[in-house]
Amino acid sequence: MQDEIQRAVAEELGIEGLSSAEQQELIAQMTGIMLKAATLALLEKLREDKRDEFVIIAESKDEEALRTFLEKELPGSEEIVRAAVSEEIRRFKEYQSGIPAA
Repeated sequence: MQDEIQRAVAEELGIEGLSSAEQQELIAQMTGIMLKAATLALLEKLREDKRDEFVIIAESKDEEALRTFLEKELPGSEEIVRAAVSEEIRRFKEYQSGIPAA
């Protein structure tokens, strides 16, 4: 199943021509970039007095606590994350194709 996921992500990113090892490395790098972009997008939308609490929960790596916090403090957070990830994929594709960002 992991190979299938890697192939799907590689296809989405347009990197299917790279070796499996290169794909894995690039996907790992992209995942880190997308995580940072999503975190920044969420922080921007959170009320200022809730940002420290968000950081503490996120750093604890307690997925359920983070999900509960976001559901309470930032309804619609899943869409914010999706938009941030989509934007990073768009930027990557533009970079790959040499088309300047609009």
